[in-house]
Amino acid sequence: MNNDHLVVVKDNKIIEASYTLSLSEQRVLLACISQIDSKNALQPENKFHVVASEIVDLMGLDRSNAYRDMKTAVEKLYNRSIKIDGEDGEMRWIYRKEYIKNQGKVTLYFSPEIIPYLSQLSEKFTAYKLKYVSQFKSSYSIRLYEILVQWASIGEREVKLDWLREIFQVEYKYKAIKDFKKYIIDPAIIDINNHSNIWVEYGQRKSGRKITHLQFHFGLKDKSKALERKQLTEEEISKQARPGETKAAVIARLKGTSLSDMAKPGESFDQALERKRNLAEIKKKLR
Repeated sequence: MNNDHLVVVKDNKIIEASYTLSLSEQRVLLACISQIDSKNALQPENKFHVVASEIVDLMGLDRSNAYRDMKTAVEKLYNRSIKIDGEDGEMRWIYRKEYIKNQGKVTLYFSPEIIPYLSQLSEKFTAYKLKYVSQFKSSYSIRLYEILVQWASIGEREVKLDWLREIFQVEYKYKAIKDFKKYIIDPAIIDINNHSNIWVEYGQRKSGRKITHLQFHFGLKDKSKALERKQLTEEEISKQARPGETKAAVIARLKGTSLSDMAKPGESFDQALERKRNLAEIKKKLR
């Protein structure tokens, strides 16, 4: 399967929803979503095929067990649910599955409740090429990548730690921040930097003595950006840091993208970030 043309498009509510999927389930799901024309209407009877040999090529998996692993992923995906913030109850990703063993193929049907978040999208959605996440080693890497590329025009995003735990559904796992970073955030950062089209760095913010927020600084990979990153050594970052300033904030300020450069008096981080995002959207429409 040539995946250069495959694009994943999701309503932002899906990206910020609470759900759990394994990496294999994510791969099957994204392979189906990338087949959807997000501008057109999608019907419950529309079917989406995933062939084991194509998943092998797309994701670089073990060919000998590809169909077995894909079938196992579909079995689990069939029982998975997703909770949209602000919506009552939960809904399933798919409502029907079919197996065609002699062709090494599975067929999936998206649930009627999930369809509005995948089709006829005109605003507040995020799109990216499937190949940018195809080599990721963790499902959380995909989740974090999507959360960041939502704000691609800004290059900065601060998120509450509790919110991230909730949407990843790990509220009761890795309760210590060092474990959360070790098993979820740091591997995701490595995946994103090694395999995707963006680079990312992050810091943390405290409220009192407790770490409550993670601050991400990111951008598209290119030669000028790579050179820019190499010039910022740990020694330089430490030398330039202001009292109480996080590593991410120092990097952002030194690179000239810090929100502090444009924040108005009395304006919070979130308010400045939202205003910057709105300005970017206006500029995009005026092009």
